[in-house]
Amino acid sequence: MRLVLDMETRDPDDVLTLCLVATHPAVGLAAVTVNPGTPAQLGVVRTVLDRLGVQVPVGARVADGGGDAVSPFHHRWLGDTPRARPDGVAHEVLARVLTDDPDTVVLTGAPLHNLRLLLNNHPAVAVRRWVAQGGFAGDNIVPAADVLDKFAGSVTRESFNFGHDAKGALLALASERIGERRLVSKNVTHGVAWDQPLHSRIAARPDLTAGARLAVEAMAVYLAERPEGKLLHDPLAAAAAIDAAAFRWVEVEVFRERGLWGARPQADTRTFITVGIDAERALGALLGGPTAGRSGKGAI
Repeated sequence: MRLVLDMETRDPDDVLTLCLVATHPAVGLAAVTVNPGTPAQLGVVRTVLDRLGVQVPVGARVADGGGDAVSPFHHRWLGDTPRARPDGVAHEVLARVLTDDPDTVVLTGAPLHNLRLLLNNHPAVAVRRWVAQGGFAGDNIVPAADVLDKFAGSVTRESFNFGHDAKGALLALASERIGERRLVSKNVTHGVAWDQPLHSRIAARPDLTAGARLAVEAMAVYLAERPEGKLLHDPLAAAAAIDAAAFRWVEVEVFRERGLWGARPQADTRTFITVGIDAERALGALLGGPTAGRSGKGAI
């Protein structure tokens, strides 16, 4: 599977996803696009890619953007990464990749500015499969056994990646130029965490890819300050791109009310949202093989 990753760096999730897909045996990483794409962000992305020996185009939404947009975690882990420049504007990088190979999967773990700009500026380019970390599936479609306690009684909730570019989200959800939409929603991503027990099991695996080993290194730094662990939002979206059958899906119409997002069953939308997960299988797909055991409902 050829894949382009659209990411940000305000949260550790995105860089973990970058590590895991960059050397995954089932993934050919074609490009990385960054939102907004500050020199500091690009420095982090290029440092990770350099450590993995992976060379792909890196695009930025706003070349020479101001500010930093990098969380303190990245600096604790990687140190002072050199600032870097992009290989091009993000939507142009996306257009080139999709023109070269229309079957390339677009995986978004950030607000959807770059996807919106692709759709608005390149009318001849189509996206055959878009996998997004975003959206919300509520009690109206999630089986009772799969409802997380924190979301019980909810039909709509906030969604950071969709809400921070609502125009982009609504455009992508309605576009006839996107063939299939797979939304990995927070009712699933809030149920799986990379905590210390999981960390120990992953670190003990003898078959880790270089990217997975780098993710283990990153999480050792994270867990030293946050022993409760990190919810695997964007990495689970990557797992869905690799093995959609690790999740349970419902075809839906996504809606937005008072700034909150929800979904209702609807046929022929080509939009599918997660309502459940086989966490063991999802993590196995993400790591490129079977995992070492399960530690309770919703965790591995």
